Amino acid sequence: MRRRAACWYGDGMTPASLARSTPLPATEPRSITILGATGSVGLSTVDLIQREPGRYRVEAISARRNAAALAKIARDIGARIAVVADPDYYGELKDALAGSGIEAAAGEEALVEAAQRPAEWVMAAISGAVGLKPTLAAIERGATVALANKECLVCAGAFFMRRAASAGATVLPVDSEHNAVFQALGAGRREDLKRVILTASGGPFRTWSLEAIRLATPEQALRHPNWVMGPKISIDSATLMNKGLEVIEAHHLFALAPHEIDVLVHPQSVIHGMVEFRDGSVVAQMGAPDMRIPIAHCLAWPARIDGPAPRLDLAQVRELTFEPADEVRFPALALARQAMETGGAAPTVLNAADEVAVAEFIAGRIGFMAIPALVEATLDAAAGRGLMAEPASLDAALGVDHVARSIALALLPEIALKSS
Repeated sequence: MRRRAACWYGDGMTPASLARSTPLPATEPRSITILGATGSVGLSTVDLIQREPGRYRVEAISARRNAAALAKIARDIGARIAVVADPDYYGELKDALAGSGIEAAAGEEALVEAAQRPAEWVMAAISGAVGLKPTLAAIERGATVALANKECLVCAGAFFMRRAASAGATVLPVDSEHNAVFQALGAGRREDLKRVILTASGGPFRTWSLEAIRLATPEQALRHPNWVMGPKISIDSATLMNKGLEVIEAHHLFALAPHEIDVLVHPQSVIHGMVEFRDGSVVAQMGAPDMRIPIAHCLAWPARIDGPAPRLDLAQVRELTFEPADEVRFPALALARQAMETGGAAPTVLNAADEVAVAEFIAGRIGFMAIPALVEATLDAAAGRGLMAEPASLDAALGVDHVARSIALALLPEIALKSS
């Protein structure tokens, strides 16, 4: 009988012991569902399964609004059902799938039902708070969930991991940094762990002065030096908020204390994460900056599959450099750490305010440094209103998220004026 665990702490298993364990291989073809199939992570997952056509059977796929792209993917990979989250696009999806035998559905309820369908493995790649309910639905039926949705852990991390443990679900990290830590943890025992180190490229403004950063435009912030990503995560990488959110995620994924998580700027993005053990050994996971590497690791786990990502040529890279993260020029990282240490609903408020701020920056209505300023002001206001208690349910977390967004929007005029 295959033993299941919630991430690596459920069922009494530690990260290291589960990484070394040898559960029975999944029967082939492995049935999978891709939530968020038209995003960058979803498309990379589709690319991988198309290279192994006999290894996987696709149960369900979803997208937010891109019905045409979703229908094409559904036909290409033979999905049984395609779901568009926005009901306004149901007609377009249904027409695009006409004659294919593929079922079409739309709306939040249909999205949750897609996650509940009997797929062994689920890619949770829906960005934003809208991904919480379907991801939790997959967790609660005990599926293996490849987690690429930050909000599950940032907005409701303690609740989410408790539910995963009680359901006997397996949570595999898709983010390159957390996947690197997962792989490196296999080198030792949890009790011998000293710290984990998440690496950051430093983003497009790594060498810029604070004065220059204040004048940064959305176009400049979207030009990540190493990774091709969506606009939200690209801006978060420029502010280093993305790394701060990853610190919070690591806290929940690996049951780490705040002092056990460090961040190191590594411009080459070759080392994605490291684990230091009590004897001074540091184990690092390396690879080209290609999301298909961690996705392939999760897709085939506990086995491995051939991957199409460029092979790492260290002779060509030649140099690997490191530097501390500058929390003066990039205060978002410090704000995220403070939210993690405060606990409760602070990370939920942080994430909600950041989503509002990033959207306003992309729209050109606030400056770059107004992003962390709005987040900090929202955290202060939420604390003043007594909104920092830990959410006891998913609905409670979504409620905090809603109120925090309202607070952030109310504070926008003041923050915009100060940053102008």
